[in-house]
Amino acid sequence: MTEITQVLKAIDQGDANAAAQLLPLVYEELRKLAKSRLANEQPGQTLQPTALVHEAYLRLLGDDAEPRWQNRAHFFAAAAEAMRRILIDVARRKSAVKHGGDRIREPLEDMVAPEKCQELLSLDEALSKLAAQDPVKARLVELRYFAGLTGDDAAKVLGISPATADRYWAFARAWLHSEVRGD
Repeated sequence: MTEITQVLKAIDQGDANAAAQLLPLVYEELRKLAKSRLANEQPGQTLQPTALVHEAYLRLLGDDAEPRWQNRAHFFAAAAEAMRRILIDVARRKSAVKHGGDRIREPLEDMVAPEKCQELLSLDEALSKLAAQDPVKARLVELRYFAGLTGDDAAKVLGISPATADRYWAFARAWLHSEVRGD
């Protein structure tokens, strides 16, 4: 019996410590599985293999789950199914009208390619309007887009949390797209 199968049996028998032993044993294999699942996704997928592994693991061993795996293969089949369900949930969320599913996603960077100088001027005008309404969000765009800072680094510069910076970034991108496109 493999070590993974032994740990799975211990989990099945109610050993509270066994779940903590499982992740280190299966982590790399789960990451490979997640990476292969994500390779088949549409370009622009924001979910990373590590996040997918962690979410699937939490679903597999969550409080409401009743883990009953006979062996290693059964566990990995359940993990693959959990990953599939997570990817489906993400796809449904992204395609919802509430999340812009009725619009074509175009990265902000594509709007300001050198051959699109007029759009760059429109972006500058829209950014000035945003600065008048919300200077922090406009500054965030400047730091992220023009200065090339990461979200975390820009958050530190602005003195806001990374989560707030992510929300502001999502809002500012959508707002700027709307202004530039004239929606």
